[in-house]
This record gives sequence, C-alpha cells and structure tokens, in this order.
Amino acid sequence: MAKINLQAFKDFTKSTYFGSFILFLCLVVSLTIANSPLAEGFEHVLKYQFGYESEMIHLKYSTEGWINDGLMAIFFLMVGLEIKRELLEGELSSFKKAVLPILSAFGGAIVPAIIYACINFGTDKIHGWGIPMATDIAFALAVISMLGKIVPSSLKVFLAALAIADDLFAILVIAIFYSTSLNWMNLGIGVAIVALLAIFNKVGIKNLWFYIIPGIFVWYFIHHSGIHATIAGVMVAFTIPTNATDAASPLEKLEHALANPVNFFIIPLFALINTNITYETGMLAGLHSKLGLGIILGLVIGKVAGILLTCLICTKLKFATLPTFANWWHMVGVGLLGGIGFTMSIFVSLLSFKNADFINEAKFSILVASLIAGVLGFNFLKRVSKKYPNPELTQEN
Repeated sequence: MAKINLQAFKDFTKSTYFGSFILFLCLVVSLTIANSPLAEGFEHVLKYQFGYESEMIHLKYSTEGWINDGLMAIFFLMVGLEIKRELLEGELSSFKKAVLPILSAFGGAIVPAIIYACINFGTDKIHGWGIPMATDIAFALAVISMLGKIVPSSLKVFLAALAIADDLFAILVIAIFYSTSLNWMNLGIGVAIVALLAIFNKVGIKNLWFYIIPGIFVWYFIHHSGIHATIAGVMVAFTIPTNATDAASPLEKLEHALANPVNFFIIPLFALINTNITYETGMLAGLHSKLGLGIILGLVIGKVAGILLTCLICTKLKFATLPTFANWWHMVGVGLLGGIGFTMSIFVSLLSFKNADFINEAKFSILVASLIAGVLGFNFLKRVSKKYPNPELTQEN
C-alpha cells in the first residue's frame, strides 16, 4: 500500500499540473502570512536591499526587486524560447496553424483592455488597462489537463498556442507602454550585445555559454535603459540557435534545463512575494470599484468575448477552421479559461501603479477573476463534453 501511494506521489510530481499545485500552495501561504503576525517581518524581508553598488556598477536591489526584475527575466527567457520554438517548428509555424490562435489571442487581449479602459476612463487608475489582457498559461493548461481525454486534444493545443501568443502580446505591451524614460546609451549597448548574439547564431556557434554570459550583460544594460529588465530575457531567447531536425538543439536544451527551476521555483516564488495581500475591511467592496470591475469584467467576460468574436470572424472569412472535433460550445469553455490571468496580470499591475492600495486592490481582483474564470471554464467544458463526447475516445476503442 505504501509503495502504491509513493508511486502515485511520484506520478503526481511528474504530471502537467504539479507546478500549478506548487503555485497555488505558495499563493495560499502568501495570503496566510499576510494576514498573520508574520506579515511585518515578511515585509521587512521583501524590502531588504543587498547586492553591489559603486560609481560604475549599480546592482543593489531589494529582495522583491531581485525577484521581480531578476528572476522573472529568466521566466521571460523561457517564455521567449517557447514562442520561438512554436513559431519555427510548432503550433505557430505555419499560417494555417497560427492564424486562429494568434488572432484569437489578439482579440482576447484587446477586448478586456477596452472594457477596463471604458470603465476607468478619466480616473487615476486608467494606466492599469493592460492588467486584464494576459492569460496565465500554467494555470489555464493545468485546468484543461484536469479534464483528461473528455475534451479533444486539439482544444488543448489551441489553448496552449493561444496562451503563448498572448504572452507575446503581453511582452510587447510591457516593452512599449510600461517602460520609463529611456537611457539611449544603455539601450544601445544592450541591443548591440543582442546583435552580437545574433551573429553568433548566424555563424553556427552552439555553445550555450556564448549566449548566457553575454545575456547577463544584456539584462543589466536593458534594466538600466528604462525598458523593463524582463524584456531582456525575450531578446536573448530569440538569439538562441535551434534546428529543424530531431536532434536536440541548444534552444531545446536550455528550455528543458529551465523548465523545473521556472515552474517549481521562480513562478511560485513570484506568487509568494506578490500575493501577500492583507485583508482589510472594505476589500470585498473594492471588487465593485472601477478598478475591480475593470479587471473582473475584462478577464471573465472580455476574454471569452474577444476570443469568440475573433474565431467567428476568422471562420466566416474562411481564414481558419475550429480545432478538430471542437465546436462553438468548446470554444466558449476555452475562452473562459483564457480569463485566468494571475502571473502576467499581477506582473502588469506592479508596473501600472505606485499606490500600494491600488496594487492590492488589483491583485485581489485578479485572484477573484481568475478563480471565477477557472471554475466556470472547467465546469462548462465538463458539461459540454457530456453532451458532445470526444470522438477521439471512440477511435481509441
């Protein structure tokens, strides 16, 4: 019996949603700490500054800063690797494969932003329009994976491709709209190093250290240029060599090496320090504020509306067809799962506001919206699958 339980645990740790379980656990721990006597001490740890500082080098940041600007650059490096791989050899590698998830991701990002902007127009919270644009790929895929084989496999592929394209749009939004005033010299040095890495790629250098070590300098100069440091991760990712053969490329090797540290350490740590929301009287009422409504309506309603509207336009104009064995009811369920914001949404909220109350209100609204979207999407797809059984199950039998 003990052996069976141990094997079950090993299988669980290797499953697709174990990382999401760790993420959820850190979320609960963070909320517990924030509403306990440990809150003040935890806040001191987050604000504690360490690193190296001199006239020429500025590398002294708070614990919070090292995680949000440093470790999250590694997360964005992995996201960039995933995007490049999908663009070159995966679900985004051809027009036919890419058009529906890419355009749906665009529609699913624009409509929530419009909803938020309309609700918050003329207020000091308008700058948070980018918060409801993002889909959390880890949580969204974890929820649909929990449904097993009762949903078509093509639907999971579509959601993964949509979430990856969604990440690309979020990265562009952060780079263009959530960066401070530019230091052109530092930006120029950072871009020059990226150009050097591109040359390394072009001449056939495969050793990853020729990209990782200069990549650290890219992070430093981009960070001090005024563009958010995490964008450096994406810039470096697009220079990493890959290939069209079955042999593991440097890109695939790096992506594989980063998977566990990112999924089981960096993202959970990000959640631990950024969801430490102290509950205060009136916080529930804040969900009815313009900020809260903008985020919740944007993620829960705007996402599904944007995704469905784009899919409808694409299919009517015959640009694309729905995923194999999927119908419009399936697409509604996927659209709802697209409303799970969390990681990227919280990240954008940190860039959007300086006011701590606004940030906490935004975080709480993101958590509520993501929970609503996840529960609705899961149960909706479960009901749809009972009415429209997955033909793949019949084919297997």
